[in-house]
Amino acid sequence: MKKHISFALLALMMAGSVSAEVKLPAMVGDRMVLQRDTDLKIWGEADPGECVTVKFRGDVFDTAADKDGHWSVIMPPQSPGGPFVMEVNGRKLRDVLVGDVWLCSGQSNQETPISRLTDMFPEIEVSNNHMIRHYKVPTQRSTAGEMGNIAPGQGWYSATASDVMNWTALAYFFANEAYDRYKVPVGMLVSSLGGSAIESWISQEHLREFPDLLVDRAALDSLESARRDQGEGRWNVADLDDSSWPVMNMPGTWHENGLDVRGTVWMRKDFTVPQSMVGRHAVLYMGTLVDADEVFVNGVCVGRTAYQYPPRKYEVPAGVLREGKNVVAVRLTANNGRGEFVKDKPYYLAGAHGEKIDLTGAWRYKVGKDNDAERRLMDRVGNLDRAGSQLYNGMIYPLRDYKVKGAIWYQGETNAGNPAPYASYMSALVDNWRELWQMPSMPFLLVQLPNFMEKRDRPTDSGWARIREAQLKASRDIPGTALAVTYDSGVWNDIHPLDKKTVARRLFLGARALAYGEKNVAYTGPLYESMRVDGNRIILTFSHVGAGLTTADGKPLRHFAIAGEDGRFVWADAVIKGKNTVVVSSPDVKVPVAVRYAWSDNPEDANLRSRDGLLASPFRTDTDAAGSMRKVEITTSAQ
Repeated sequence: MKKHISFALLALMMAGSVSAEVKLPAMVGDRMVLQRDTDLKIWGEADPGECVTVKFRGDVFDTAADKDGHWSVIMPPQSPGGPFVMEVNGRKLRDVLVGDVWLCSGQSNQETPISRLTDMFPEIEVSNNHMIRHYKVPTQRSTAGEMGNIAPGQGWYSATASDVMNWTALAYFFANEAYDRYKVPVGMLVSSLGGSAIESWISQEHLREFPDLLVDRAALDSLESARRDQGEGRWNVADLDDSSWPVMNMPGTWHENGLDVRGTVWMRKDFTVPQSMVGRHAVLYMGTLVDADEVFVNGVCVGRTAYQYPPRKYEVPAGVLREGKNVVAVRLTANNGRGEFVKDKPYYLAGAHGEKIDLTGAWRYKVGKDNDAERRLMDRVGNLDRAGSQLYNGMIYPLRDYKVKGAIWYQGETNAGNPAPYASYMSALVDNWRELWQMPSMPFLLVQLPNFMEKRDRPTDSGWARIREAQLKASRDIPGTALAVTYDSGVWNDIHPLDKKTVARRLFLGARALAYGEKNVAYTGPLYESMRVDGNRIILTFSHVGAGLTTADGKPLRHFAIAGEDGRFVWADAVIKGKNTVVVSSPDVKVPVAVRYAWSDNPEDANLRSRDGLLASPFRTDTDAAGSMRKVEITTSAQ
C-alpha cells in the first residue's frame, strides 16, 4: 500500500513539473504602481503554448504563450486606488496600487540617495506615506542591441520610514508633491546612472544624424563570428566531407602554398591503414610545426603543443585506427602568419610491427580564424566605448510596456565638455521615448543644471552655461516640455547639491500644467525674447513675466554682462523698466551689441525673476554664428 502511495505522489510531482513557472518582468511585482486611466499590458514568459490567467479587481484575462514563450494580456483602463492583489497563474502580487507612474532618468543628480539628505530634511526619517512607491532600475548596458528585460535584483519600496532609505531624493520629493495635491498613488520608476551622457540614453535609430555614435551592427555581428575558430568541434571529425577544400603540399609554408593569413588553419589528410595496424597502438610523427598545433586522428585528439620548437611525436591509442580510410586533422595556429610544416622533418604514422605510412604530400585546408578579418571588423566597431544607446538598450527599452504618466530628465553635467549638440540630443531623446511608449504628447519635465564651481570675477563663457542654454532651447522648441530653472539651488563645491526639494517643487509646477491639465499655472519664469540697441543701452524684452519682473531679493539686478563689437563682456548695470523690459548698460561700452545674463558656471547671485517667484532662465543675445564673440573657454566637472 505504501508503495502505491509513493507512486501516486511521484506521478503528481511529475505532473506538476510539466508546466514551468510563469515569469514576470522584474518591475511587475509586489507593491508596484500601475498607471491609471490607460490600457495596461501585463506580460511575461512561459513554456510555449502554456495557458496564462491574470486576475485583477474582479476581472479575469486569459491567454497563452506563443511559440517563443512570450505572453501578454491587455487590461482596460483602471481607476486609481488600492492596495489590490493581482494573480498570475495562482501567483499573488500583493499591495498593488493604481495611480500615476513617472519615469525618472539622467545621471547622478537624478539618483542621489535620499540618505544624504536627512540632515537637511529631518522629516525624511519619519516618512509615513505608503501610497507613494519607488523602483530603481539596476544598471545594465548593452552595445549589441536592445535587451528584452531589465536586470533583476530590485523591487518596489513605499515611503514608510522602514523603506524610505531605498529611495532616490528627487523622486521622493516629487512623489510627495504629487500625492499631497491629488491624493492619487504615485510610482517613481527611476532608470538613471551617475556619470552617464545623454547619447547613451537614445536609441541607435534616433542617433542617425550623429555617425560617430552609431554602432556598425553588421560588423559587430560578424565580429562575434570572426573571433571564433569556425572549425572548432567540427573540422576534426573523421567523416567530414572536405572534398571542396583547396590543397597545399606539405611540408612547406602557408606562404609557399599561396595562403597569406594570420590565425588558425585546419589541415586534413586521408591515409589508408592495413589490417595489421587496426586495434593496435601507433606513433604519429608530425615533424616540427609552426606555431601551435592540436592533432586529431579519426576525430580523437592525440596531442597538442603550444609553441613551434619541440618535435611532434604523439601516441595514437589502440582502437583509434580502423582498416581502410583514416584521417589526420591538424589545427595549426600561427598568429604571425608564418604557418609551416618544417621541411626535412619526419611526417609519418608508425605501426607496432614496423609499418610506416607517409603523410607528406597533398593536405586539404580551410581557414578557421582569420586575425586580419577580425582586426578589420574591430576597426569598424572601434567606437564601442563611446557609441550611444548602451543604457537605452539595457535600461529604457525593456521598460517600454510599463505605462507611465510622463518623464523627468535630470542630466547634462557629463556633456558640458561638448555642449554644441546637446539640444539636438535632447530633441532626439524626447522623440525616441515618445515613440517607444506610443505617447506623442508624453510630458517631459527637464531640470536645468544648477550653479556649480567657483564664481568668477569677470564674465566668462563655460560649458555649463551652454548646456543650460541647450536645455532652454529644447524646452522652447519641443512641445509638451517644461524646464525647472535651478541656478539658485546648488553649491559651488558640490556637483550633487542636496536641495532636491526645491527642484522637485519647480518640476511639479510643470507637471501640474502639462500632465494634469491645470489651467493658469505659472511654471515658466521670464524668458528672453528680443533686444534693441538704444544709444549706449540695450533694451531687453521678456515673455512669461506673469504679474511683472522683479528681483528675488529686492536688490538691484545682478549678473548681467554687456559687450561691444570686440566681444569683450564686462559687468553691466541693469534696471527693470515697466512690466517686461530690462535696460542694460555700462560706461565701459559705448556701442553695445550683446548681453548675457547668468552666463557662468555659478550664477547663484543672478536675481531676475517674475512676481510669481520663478527665476528667469540664463540667456545670451549673441550667437556663435555672429562670429564676433571670443572662443569658448570650457570648464567642467561631471560625475
